[in-house]
Amino acid sequence: MTIPKPPILLSSLDLKRLEALLDKMSPAEAERHEALASELARAEVVEPTAMPANVVTMNSRVTFEDEATGDATTVTLVYPSAAGAAGTVSILAPVGSALLGLAKGQHIDWPTPDGHERRLRVLDISYQPEAAGDLHR
Repeated sequence: MTIPKPPILLSSLDLKRLEALLDKMSPAEAERHEALASELARAEVVEPTAMPANVVTMNSRVTFEDEATGDATTVTLVYPSAAGAAGTVSILAPVGSALLGLAKGQHIDWPTPDGHERRLRVLDISYQPEAAGDLHR
């Protein structure tokens, strides 16, 4: 049984940049990222300076757990142009879209490309640009 998605919080700067990213895509490509667009549409939006330090934002370094396996992973949530480096996950990857806007301790059920569902829980946010004062990163 799928649990309702938790509330999420986005900075107005992240929202603006992500909407621009989606707007530049072809219709077919944008359709593949419909889950991200849905997350953006349901988010509560705040100014970057008002973002709580315990929320995953773009360029945050986050540790999350796959609740089914207990495996913990630490990644930096990045834009596609920075993806591919060790320890990064693109916002366009299913796990990236799932983590965006979650607070420490929250979990979300998220479909995987193979048709299964994973429950992810945010364990820690060791770096968040807004909390560090890096508002234009």
